[in-house]
This record gives sequence, C-alpha cells and structure tokens, in this order.
Amino acid sequence: MRSLLRLWPYVRPVGARLAASTVAAVAASCLALMIPLVLKWMVDGPVARRDPSGVWLGGGLVLALGVGEAGLFWTRRLLVARPLAGLEARMRADLYHRLQRLPVAFHDRWGSGQLLSRATNDLQLVRQFLTFPLVFLAVNGTTIVVGFGVLLAQRWSLGLVLLAPVVPLVVLCSYFESRYALATRQAQDQIGDLTTLVEESVLGIRIVKAFGRHRSQARAFRRQARELRGTELRKARLLADLWALVTALPDAALGAALVFGVYQVADGRLSAGTLVAFLSTGLALRWPVESLGWLLSVSNEAATAADRFFEVLDAPVPPAVTAAPAPSAAPATDRGIRFAGVRFRYPDAPAGTPDLLTGVDLHVAGGETMALVGTTGSGKTTLTSLIPRLYEATGGRITLDGVDVAALDPAELRSLVATAFEEPTLFSASVRENVLMGAADADEEDLLRALRIAQCDFVHALPRGVQTQVGEQGLSLSGGQRQRLALARAVVGRPRFLVLDDPLSALDVHTESLVEAALREVLATTTALVVAHRPSTVLLADRVALLDGGRITAVGTHRELLDREERYRWLMSGDAPATAGGPTPRRPTAERSVGR
Repeated sequence: MRSLLRLWPYVRPVGARLAASTVAAVAASCLALMIPLVLKWMVDGPVARRDPSGVWLGGGLVLALGVGEAGLFWTRRLLVARPLAGLEARMRADLYHRLQRLPVAFHDRWGSGQLLSRATNDLQLVRQFLTFPLVFLAVNGTTIVVGFGVLLAQRWSLGLVLLAPVVPLVVLCSYFESRYALATRQAQDQIGDLTTLVEESVLGIRIVKAFGRHRSQARAFRRQARELRGTELRKARLLADLWALVTALPDAALGAALVFGVYQVADGRLSAGTLVAFLSTGLALRWPVESLGWLLSVSNEAATAADRFFEVLDAPVPPAVTAAPAPSAAPATDRGIRFAGVRFRYPDAPAGTPDLLTGVDLHVAGGETMALVGTTGSGKTTLTSLIPRLYEATGGRITLDGVDVAALDPAELRSLVATAFEEPTLFSASVRENVLMGAADADEEDLLRALRIAQCDFVHALPRGVQTQVGEQGLSLSGGQRQRLALARAVVGRPRFLVLDDPLSALDVHTESLVEAALREVLATTTALVVAHRPSTVLLADRVALLDGGRITAVGTHRELLDREERYRWLMSGDAPATAGGPTPRRPTAERSVGR
C-alpha cells in the first residue's frame, strides 16, 4: 500500500472520475445481488402458487437488473479509459524528463534496458492496475461485505457456515503476498536485463556478425530467458496454489451450507425460496472471493512497478543553482577556461583508490586553442567533460571568463560550451535535425557553414540531401561521416567555448587535412580545448598541455615540449621511453615530420 499510495499525485487529477467509476461498479454489483432476492420471491410466491404470470414478472425484473448491471459496467469503463491513458502519458513524460536531468554518472551505472522497461512495461502495469484491479478491490470488497450481510439477514446460521473460511484465507493471502512480491520484483528486474541484452545485440549487430558471436549471444539470451521463465513459472505456481485454496475453501463451505440448508427445508424450518436465494447469493459471491488471489497478484505487480518507477524519480539530481550572469567582458587574466586545483573521482570508484584527477591547474587563455595530450586512461576525456558539467568535479574550480561553471545554470552553460566526442552519437532523425541540435536558433546559412567546415559535402549526395534520415545511431553512414556530422553539430552555433575530444580520429589523412584547414577558421574566433592523440591534431593548437598522473605536468608549444619533455616525445612518436641511465631516445618521427 505504501508503494501504491505514492501514485496519489498522479491519480488526484482523475480521482473524481475514478471514484465515480467505483460507485458505478459497486452499484452494478449490488444490482447483481438483488437477483437472488427476486428468485426467492419467485420460488416462494408465483412458483409455489403455480402462477405463470408472476414468473413472467420475475423474469422481467431479472432482465432489467441484468441490463442495469451491464450499463453501469459500461459507464465505469467509459469514465476511466481516457483519463488513465493520460495518467500513464504524464508518468512517462515525468520519467523521461527526469532521465534528461539526471547526471551522466547515473546513466553510467544503469543499463538502458532497465530504464526502457520502466518507461514501457512497468507504467503499463500501473495503468492497468488503476483501470481495473484497483476499482475491483473496492467493488469486490464491498460486494463481499454487502453479500454476507444479506446472507446473515436471510439465515444467520447458514451465513456463519460460509464465513468459516475467512480466517484461513486471510492467513494464506498474507503468506502468498510476501512470497509473490519477491518473485514479481525479480521477474521485472530480469525483464530489464533481457531488454538490455536484446538492445545491445541489435545495436552491436555488426560486431556480433563480424566476430561470429551470434551463438554466444544466443546462449546468453537463452540463459536469461530461461531464468525469466523460471521466475514466471514460480509466480504461476504460487498463484495456482492460492487459487486452488481460495476456490476450494469457499466451495467446501458452500457445500456444507447446502447440506445444512436442505435438512432445514426438509424439517420445515426454512422455506425453499430462502434456500434458493441464499445459495444464489453465495454463488454470486464466488467470483469476488476467488478473484482475491488474482487481485492480490496484480496489486503486487503494480506496487513493484511503482517502486521501480520511483527509483528513477528519487535518484538525486544536481541541486539547482542561482543563475549567474553569462561570462562577459572579464579582465584579460580571467578570460578563457581556467582549472584551479580540480580533482575528480567516479562515484562508484572502489574505496581507497586514488582520484583520477588529483589537482589540475590549467589556464586556456581567451581566444586560444589548447591541445590536451596524455596516455590512454589518463583522464583527458573526463577533464573535458567537467567543463559542461556532464560530470561534477569532486574538488577545485572551473571558470569560464572568470565565472564558476558551478554557478551557471546548466542550460546557459551548455549554450556557451559546444562539444564533439570521439565516439559520435547520432539520432534517428534527418541530417538537418542532427546538426541543428547544436543550436536551436541556427538558420540555413549556419547549417551550410557548419557542414562546409566539417567537410560534410557527402550529405548533398544523399537521397534527400540534408532531409535524409540517418537511421538509428547513424549506422547508415561511415564512421568518418558520423564524426564529421558530430563536428558540424559542435560548430553550428558559433560557440564561445569549444571542447573537442579527438574529433578527427576516424578520418583519412586527406579528409583530415581539409577539415583541419576549415576548422582553423572556427578556432580563430573561440576558446578551445582539444584532446589530441596525433601530431596533426596537436598542430591545430597554440599551446599543448601534458596530463600525467592526474595533473598537468607541462605546458608549452609543440616544439618546446618536444625539446624538453621526454614523456611528450614518447607520446608523439610511439618510441619506448628512456629508462634511468639508459640511452637517449632518437629524435622522434613526429618532430622530423611535422615539428617544423
């Protein structure tokens, strides 16, 4: 109940309709309970007097009650269908909005299939529960109370016989509820894991086929599917056991009441009509009683689905900040990007391990292009991700033209900083829509300029030009084409600050030289930090910073670092670094070929 009560803010706007539908359903059930009373009147009256006209009247009353019951159930459905579809849509919109606001660190920890199953399967379960089971928990509960009141009023001794299974049923339902809830949660988590596996297999189908891993993927799928099947069968066994008991105990009580009642009729202590009405009422209560097992199972599934939904909504979002003014004219010493004692460690890093960044101090002057160089895993990409606050720095400050990024509203910050990552991400949309994600207010001229800078002339040869759909993840394009479109997206808005994470790694040398020539036009009017692995990319920069051991260990021009930093020479040449007392490494190829 605690889990389901958390749905109240969503239910409140449709609460009146839900209450009206419940009243309609209760009224329908009460009409059904009146039919046995009509039968009693018919048996003790017209049938006993052998009056056919009275039988027709009774049949008409039963028909009228049945039509009224059907009409009320139709009204109940009409009242809730549209509002509850809207409720599901609101919950899904809130979940999606929350996922957009949650930090990248959250998405690093969660499988996409787990989130997808929460947004689809779980919310569908919640809607179905609110549409039918929730109403009928109230309806059937009311029907049982009213029905037993009618039974006790007709013959209290027979009513007590039918009430005998109540205590055993309560105990059994409590035992069932605790076990079924655990199995339900396990099954829903397994559905999320299976969804993740299917999604990864579909998105990575090229790798799966290229390495002939379809059999191993199929084995992994069968293993997870078997586990889910086993959990679902365990749920089915629990439900079957409960249904058997919920059916058997009331039926046994009804049989006992029948025998006891027949004896009373035979002794003349009970009229035949009263016995018929009593048994008819008891039979009318069979479904409300037997449905308890099913309603409990659906309620458990809905409660677990609600828990999974609120797990995402309860995930902490970085606190809102008072929007600081956007960076404007600042003293020359403050202009640009400045890192001051910046530290960072991932939230799920094992205890006792050192920080990835242990105190970065770096100043990229206004209008300057700085190349960031370091070994794989040194934290270059992480450092650049701290500027637009895709991750939050553990310590220290990062400022843009003197304004701390932590004091900037995220939307304002990301309108100032544009990024292009080494692994480009495109969406199932047109070329135009993918590029203009970088600037909502960009016009056609800005689009064509960005495509020209990124050397994306290939888009004009596509079937519909810039309106061509690139497909999921842009897999209809080559790696170099995707990377160039991602670069176009970064530069389309003429950003004030530009962060590029090795954006040319997938290009051939000829295309790379063309992109570099055009990119200089952009870098001349912005402040840029460029992660570089190749000398050709380094040469785009005015200065180079060497990241090593979680710190910036050297800053200078490409030529200066080649002359004085052995670590840098090794990174640019690929030669093994000199050991203490060993020979001096040869002059690196990088310097001979591009150092001048």
